[in-house]
Amino acid sequence: MSTSQQPDPRDRPARLTVGVVGAGRVGPALAASLQLAGHRPVAVSGVSDASRRRAARLLPEVPLVPPAEVLQRAELVLLTVPDDALPGLVSGLAETGAVRPGQLLVHTSGRYGAKVLDPALRAGALPLALHPAMTFTGTPVDVQRLAGCSFGVTAPEELRLAAEALVIEMGGEPEWIAEENRPLYHAALALGANHLVTLVAQAMELLRTAGVAAPDRMLGPLLGAALDNALRSGDAALTGPVARGDAGTVAAHVAELRRHAPQAVAGYLAMARATADRALAHGLLKPELAEDLLGVLADGALPPENGGAP
Repeated sequence: MSTSQQPDPRDRPARLTVGVVGAGRVGPALAASLQLAGHRPVAVSGVSDASRRRAARLLPEVPLVPPAEVLQRAELVLLTVPDDALPGLVSGLAETGAVRPGQLLVHTSGRYGAKVLDPALRAGALPLALHPAMTFTGTPVDVQRLAGCSFGVTAPEELRLAAEALVIEMGGEPEWIAEENRPLYHAALALGANHLVTLVAQAMELLRTAGVAAPDRMLGPLLGAALDNALRSGDAALTGPVARGDAGTVAAHVAELRRHAPQAVAGYLAMARATADRALAHGLLKPELAEDLLGVLADGALPPENGGAP
């Protein structure tokens, strides 16, 4: 077995200095991942105490400076601010002359493509949209989760290879998203991931109300299997009373939710209707059973004066 040492990543050519504008949960994790690939974080900006603590934990000894100074120090700048703040930030940086020609400017918004960086492009920057399809915690575990994570990539054609190379260096898998498809792409991820958290949290609350001592332990294997089945088989994985057309069971669910968790009734009915539609379309729900089921789902949404949920 060879005992020779592996080369230090920092000795590779074309390593970049990296800056982060917006030390939320995403930016420091991506910068730490780039650091593992041999790039050098040199500056980070953050306003809140939480963001400063995150930066100190994931990027120790990297100085906290104002956004304009981040751009002065870095060749690759990560703009990791909330979606609604991004256009104003880009315009402000360009108007104040903070953007330098040849500087790689990367945003991580799922909603926007590369065009939101047009003010910086006119100032000579190289615009890239790299959105990690991952939920972040703001802790070092995020760096590990980037391994195999898909990134929605949008950039000018001449920068496509550079964008894909950065994603691969972070351990991710680049997935090219057309500029006009970014909002739909982001809506799909929000529907699947953000709403999943709400559904799981509601299910855990209801199980606790039903007397289950460890709802997380009960739901873990069930939800893991359901997710795996759905990813493998799509709508063919649908099970449960809605897909079977068990109108009486669904009516009992609605009644119990009205009694114990009225705030969950609207969500249950909406998801049940969507499930029924998909089960019908894929031949899982028999048409002769669908009428009673859809009647229950319609009645469940009636206002109080008509016998519905309060």
